[in-house]
Amino acid sequence: MLRLKKQLDDLSNGFNWLAAGAILTMMAITCADVVLRLFRHPIPGTYEIVGLMGTVGVSFALAYTTAQKGHITVEFLTNKMPQKTQFIIAAAGEFFSSLLLGIIAWQSALYALDLKRTSEVSLTIEMPVYPFVLSIAIGCFLVFLILATDFYKSLKRIK
Repeated sequence: MLRLKKQLDDLSNGFNWLAAGAILTMMAITCADVVLRLFRHPIPGTYEIVGLMGTVGVSFALAYTTAQKGHITVEFLTNKMPQKTQFIIAAAGEFFSSLLLGIIAWQSALYALDLKRTSEVSLTIEMPVYPFVLSIAIGCFLVFLILATDFYKSLKRIK
């Protein structure tokens, strides 16, 4: 189990670097577009590119944030409960979260395949949209795996 956790941490770290690259790309294209607008030569499709790169940035960074326990939690009520109850609540949250993220990953993958089948493209630059929806599926699937391993660890703590 420890080996799987290490592999998931390494994978989420790699995806976090891809998310950073997507955000850097968004920043560079936006800055270039602003400068080129001064010379009346804006970059066509900047809005589309930034929006599509945003999906990559968010969905790939989500796994790293989950692996590092970087999400906000409100514990003022659960901290007053017995430790076993806290573990049960944590396990329930991880179970339902992993279930939700698994469903989102599955449905996003199906949607990406449908977009590929219908050759859906963006409006201005006609870039295929399905790879970006697939990035959502991949990011959510990685979060699903991280939450599922956390759920398993929480079950072991309850005993």
